[in-house]
Amino acid sequence: MRLFQNSGLYPSYLRRLNQLASGAHGFDERRRIFLADRFGALHFLKPVLEGDADAFFTNGDDEILQRYWARENGMPGKPSLESIMLAQIESHRTEVFYNLDPIRYPSSFVGKLPGCVKKTLCWRAAPSGNADLTTYGAVLGNFPSILDSWRSKGCRVELFFPALDPMMAEYGHGDRSIDVLFVGGYSRHHTARAKILEQVAGLAGTFELMYCLDSSRLTWLAESAIGNLLPLRTHRRPDVIARIANPPVFGKQLYELIGKSKIVLNGAIDMAGNDRGNMRCFEAIGCGALMVSDVGNYPDGMKAGLTMETYASPEHAAELISKCLENWPRLAEVAARGRNRISETYSKSLQLERFVDLVARI
Repeated sequence: MRLFQNSGLYPSYLRRLNQLASGAHGFDERRRIFLADRFGALHFLKPVLEGDADAFFTNGDDEILQRYWARENGMPGKPSLESIMLAQIESHRTEVFYNLDPIRYPSSFVGKLPGCVKKTLCWRAAPSGNADLTTYGAVLGNFPSILDSWRSKGCRVELFFPALDPMMAEYGHGDRSIDVLFVGGYSRHHTARAKILEQVAGLAGTFELMYCLDSSRLTWLAESAIGNLLPLRTHRRPDVIARIANPPVFGKQLYELIGKSKIVLNGAIDMAGNDRGNMRCFEAIGCGALMVSDVGNYPDGMKAGLTMETYASPEHAAELISKCLENWPRLAEVAARGRNRISETYSKSLQLERFVDLVARI
């Protein structure tokens, strides 16, 4: 199977990548640096992570990376990013195209694929307005309610899951000096999450808390010297949160922090109903922390009281975390059981087996 996997970058992560790859001189070197940093690795199939000669990987929205390839392969002028990726697919003689960034490359892009491509799949685990993905052979995701919404638009859908990065096994075997870690987005769109973060932040006087927040540009503006002069009070983070806030972390930096943390606080955003299982769930449990998250319908292996803990309200979250830390030896056993269970259920080998089966069926 000649596999082509495309992904995309968060703007805040792109800044980190540009720093890491400041000395890179070509496509292969920049891509190698990116893959070594493990950002998004839970979604990358085993052949990509292992450097299989039949697997090609790129970030189709990374202009620096893509223009390296265009120059190295003799594309004249300044071709569009779409044109570059189509040329990559043709050069690779791709048979299976798996796209993690289908909003940027929707059905209209699929219609331009060269004849060598026999199967097309994309991952989309979020509502996406009027985006058209109907020409993909299947839309994959791990939230049944969101898959239902794609089905109602005429897409074939299939349940599919992230898988633990094998590198996670290297983390979380030493001292866990951080009591509670939260890593994630913070903006006016995260109102429920903000209430939880504020309530739990009140524990900072008793326990060691760390929040690594990918805040919106409006939040940063509101908290700047200029922002203090503007009517942006509602976009500023509460003082109790701001005092323990740090910049966002990604990839191996994230693994390292989770590995130093007893508890990882998680909170879904209102996009998937009662479905749960965002990336942080897999990352937290995979690096051996106890995940404390909101109640809902979780994937197999994630069960409250057995492999994780769940809260029903912001107040309950703070109360539950306090009890977990006060009884840490017992809860450390829950975390360890979760790590073992999730490692068995969501391995890269099983993920690839499921993917190959999907390809054969669509």
